[in-house]
Amino acid sequence: MTYISQNGPATVRPSAPATRSRSASTEPVVAGFYPDPTVCRVGDDYYLSNSSFEYFPGAPIFHSTDLVTWSQVGNILDRRSQFRHGVDLPSTGIYGSTLRFHDARFWFITTNVSDFESGQLIVSAEDPAGPWSEPVFVPEATGIDPDLSWDEDGSCYLTWNALDFADGGRGIRQAPIDLATGRLLAPDYPIWQGTGLLAPEGPHLYKIGQYWYLVLAEGGTERGHCVTVARSTEISGPFEACPWNPVFTHRSTGHAVQNVGHADLVEAPDGGWAALYLAARPTGPTPGFHVIGRETFLAGVDWLDEWPVIDEDRFEFAPRDTAFTDDFRSQQFALNWVTPTGEPARVAVPRSEGGLIFTPSNGSANGDDLLCTRVQDLRWSVDAEFIGSGRLQVRIDDRHWYQIEFQGGLVTVTTRVGDFQQAVATATCEAGRLILRISATEPSGGKLPFGHGGPDDIQLSFSDGQGDHELARLDGRYLSTEVAGGFTGRVIGLGSAGGDSILTRFSYQPV
Repeated sequence: MTYISQNGPATVRPSAPATRSRSASTEPVVAGFYPDPTVCRVGDDYYLSNSSFEYFPGAPIFHSTDLVTWSQVGNILDRRSQFRHGVDLPSTGIYGSTLRFHDARFWFITTNVSDFESGQLIVSAEDPAGPWSEPVFVPEATGIDPDLSWDEDGSCYLTWNALDFADGGRGIRQAPIDLATGRLLAPDYPIWQGTGLLAPEGPHLYKIGQYWYLVLAEGGTERGHCVTVARSTEISGPFEACPWNPVFTHRSTGHAVQNVGHADLVEAPDGGWAALYLAARPTGPTPGFHVIGRETFLAGVDWLDEWPVIDEDRFEFAPRDTAFTDDFRSQQFALNWVTPTGEPARVAVPRSEGGLIFTPSNGSANGDDLLCTRVQDLRWSVDAEFIGSGRLQVRIDDRHWYQIEFQGGLVTVTTRVGDFQQAVATATCEAGRLILRISATEPSGGKLPFGHGGPDDIQLSFSDGQGDHELARLDGRYLSTEVAGGFTGRVIGLGSAGGDSILTRFSYQPV
């Protein structure tokens, strides 16, 4: 065997104190509910997008020059004509995608499960920050996780998981495609179906050297998740499997990061290769609870006998400070604000003097009356200062949330876990201005086998100028993916409490 390292043991470190440096094997480069990363390189610049499910605007897009430091520059699907309503349920909406640059244009292809029968949707742009085009649909290719690749003569190929949610699927399929019309130029055909594990999906194709490499996610996106690879001299196959598949997994290990998979490869700044992939950070007692969703991690890639070898310890970096404060003095929402199944502009309107006026609501069934931002840390605290009335919520979906609200001189904590919704604590307050607070803290219940603590405790409190008042301390496991199911992570939601609700300031702090 011949071993070729294309970028050796190089470490990418931004200018920050060495004591703050963390390994990308245990620290996400994009923290919080940002799964299914897809990445492309354009010169010295990198662009990354993620699936976003029912949250609108959809498909956030980030920029980097070093693969470890990312800043959001837009949302690819920021108009409802691009992200159609349909089935407005949790974990519908925008699934796995592919972002590529070809012929001086960015191309993005994805699945909107809320509009599933329309097939894959394709948008393009000259500037990754937008505007992105109106979508072209591919009704002949229903399923999920589409990929676009161009061969040497410029022909474009669509590869996807031909999944039907009612009847199962037809596996990984491929066909040449006309991007202008969305029409398949030949009947689709099967290509490599993986190693035989559960749920082969997330195909990405690359021409590297003499081979076309097909990278899949297998094993399901839970603890059995993994990355597998096959190669061929032709884009359509036949493909041979890597002899040591899966090339990357943490299944059945005690690693702090689990569920690794759904990788997308890219050439690194030093000319080597890297992989962006999703993973989760479960905490707490068995079976382990991941609460902020599947996040984006980074690994190096070496080559052994022209097969990829994952080096997850290659990159170190100083994690980005996730703290932020918003007083909403801009007349446009910051890029991190989203709404489940709804639209931020219909939830609240910025005031000229700062702050937001919320559209009156007593709480919708699906949360489309909430302005949300993703939780990005395992321990955190948020403050929301309201005038008149207001509502602050931490949620993982419409059936799993904890909430504190005030109106009419009363502060109430309400919980929703599955079919059960209950007010668990109340307190009186002077009507007017109030700070509502939710924090994720260390669990107080102790660890198994002698305790019952979850991954964290959720504290709900308020401040009225006379002091801070804690109303409830609740087990965080009920706001985890292991309890709620689905593909999303925790978000913080802000909304009306039925009457005049004005938000003057919001603050998020990691703890």
